[in-house]
Amino acid sequence: MHWDPAFFSPRAAQNLDVSHLMRPIQLLRPRYVADRVWLAMHQKLHPDAPWLTAEATRRLDDWLLPTHVGIEWGSGRSTIWFAQRVKHLVSVEHHAGWHAAVSDSLEKAGLHNVDYRLHPCEPERVETPEWIAAMFASDYVRAVDTFGPQSIDFALVDGMYRSACALAVLPKLRPGGRLIVDNVNWFLPSGSRAPSSRGVRDEPLSPTWVEFQVAVADWKQEWTENGVADTAIWIAP
Repeated sequence: MHWDPAFFSPRAAQNLDVSHLMRPIQLLRPRYVADRVWLAMHQKLHPDAPWLTAEATRRLDDWLLPTHVGIEWGSGRSTIWFAQRVKHLVSVEHHAGWHAAVSDSLEKAGLHNVDYRLHPCEPERVETPEWIAAMFASDYVRAVDTFGPQSIDFALVDGMYRSACALAVLPKLRPGGRLIVDNVNWFLPSGSRAPSSRGVRDEPLSPTWVEFQVAVADWKQEWTENGVADTAIWIAP
């Protein structure tokens, strides 16, 4: 699939191809075209904002504190944005070239509160028991072991092995902590109008997403959308 950099982050292009889910007719609907135009305008007006929905970004900006500590899988604008607002961030990236570019941006911005890690990993596969075990054992996911139980305030899942990362970080979040999953409409059923979304009658994408859905069933959820992609925030009980 060709990814337009005006609308998608480089990490999204690296991580998941959903072209087989996007029917051409969906991309020509007036509402979707309008959503894309609005998103382009928003990104031009807010060039430093994370590649999340505007509503999710606003909610996080209102909530984050200078004392907060967190982790993100998948780096980019969010890395700078979080680092400017919180005490400490562990950021995990799988792509060496992108890691070098973001490292340079952090240095130029004079930000030294980011533990920025490069953990290359294998491409995503069909979730056999062997592959599920391999995901959870990877250095990429296991970066979360830096933290003890209920010791972090937030986690952003926006890179590789998203279901495994989301599951692995659940016990690390403090009560009231935020778990943010971007492009969540690709993985969990919803009423999202964005193309490539799983419908309300669909099952989660894979067994680990089923496990995640069950694990957070009692958590408060804030689901946001912009017509192109959705960002969900779960609040730890």
